[in-house]
Amino acid sequence: MPNDDSGNDSVAAPGVDMRAAAQRTSPNAEPPNLSKTVSAITSVRARSANLTILTILAVLYTLYFARVFLLPIVFALLLNFLFSPVVRALGRFRIPTPLGAGIVILVALGVIGTAVFGLSGSVSDWAIKAPQALKASEAKFGKLTRPLQRASRTAEQVANTAAASAGSSSTAHKPAEVVVQTPSLAVRAFGTTQRAVASILEVIILLYFLLAAGDLFLQKLIKVLPNLGEKRKAVEIAREAESSISTYLVTAALVNIVEGLIVTGVMYLWRMPDPPLWGVLVAVFEFIPYLGALAMVVILGIAALTVFDATGYALLIPASYLLINVIQANLVSPILLGHRLALNPVALFVGLAFWFWIWGIPGAFIAVPLLATLKIFCDHIESLASVGEFLGERDDDERRTVVRTV
Repeated sequence: MPNDDSGNDSVAAPGVDMRAAAQRTSPNAEPPNLSKTVSAITSVRARSANLTILTILAVLYTLYFARVFLLPIVFALLLNFLFSPVVRALGRFRIPTPLGAGIVILVALGVIGTAVFGLSGSVSDWAIKAPQALKASEAKFGKLTRPLQRASRTAEQVANTAAASAGSSSTAHKPAEVVVQTPSLAVRAFGTTQRAVASILEVIILLYFLLAAGDLFLQKLIKVLPNLGEKRKAVEIAREAESSISTYLVTAALVNIVEGLIVTGVMYLWRMPDPPLWGVLVAVFEFIPYLGALAMVVILGIAALTVFDATGYALLIPASYLLINVIQANLVSPILLGHRLALNPVALFVGLAFWFWIWGIPGAFIAVPLLATLKIFCDHIESLASVGEFLGERDDDERRTVVRTV
């Protein structure tokens, strides 16, 4: 569009002088070499980078949109790592593998069902009292945050005064507010009840077939691999992943159960209602690094503020749990787990945030086993060794090199 010098140019219809000629930035600048630009764009490195970016985006989109399909499969595979040694141990007593798989699953379901049935009454009572509990805890917690609330109200009054002094013309044509209703947090995290039940049934059925099949899939994989070196590498990866994941899950479960029992005893001493409920919640939430402990502090704080009148006494409840958690995380777990998983804290936190973003709360529960499995694969595949090194902790003999420039 020719420039008519009318001063009505806009972003949608800019004024452009079609007769203007392009000028070089400097008189000595070389003319553009289009053939070199085309060769750079179509080079092998550029195509490889584009393909890598597209592959990563495709994987992310697949993980997110196929989470309903993938989550039960991942849970079943991780539980298969956990229970496969038990099924093989039963096989040494001449118990057939399909029968052993059924026994293991029935025992696990019996333990979980007993715990759920025993705590169902306490959970329903707290669910009924939840609205009143939140109001009571908010009123008591408001006493502690009263100075901050006063400062916030003062800042809001100053902002309103400044807006009023600017004139009321801007508020005459206030646009209508549009309220968008989004699904609740519980629905976004766990989905509907029907979908949750269907996913649990899928995990149980798939887990049984995996346990009953034994090493069938590993044998098939070894059979189709072309050379002996790849066959050995596949066996090493499968055995090490199974050993590491099963050892981690068993050790973490025992540590969490012991911590839950200690918290139950402490809740009895503090005269907190339903102590077993808090112990079970601690044992479950401890499978989520960092976020699980934070969630338990908040839950215990709200529950204690609704039970006890004295705010200071109520805050001792989450403080005591926090002390137990710090001792467990910094003394007990490092001694028992050691460097078996060898995941550095930064990679662990980033992985936790990633899987929570992709798959919600279920993704947070399986973040650590998935990262450990990924590290095992990377350590055994030469092209991915750098990724495994990044995920791992610092070696004992490693020293940080500091380069200083004067």
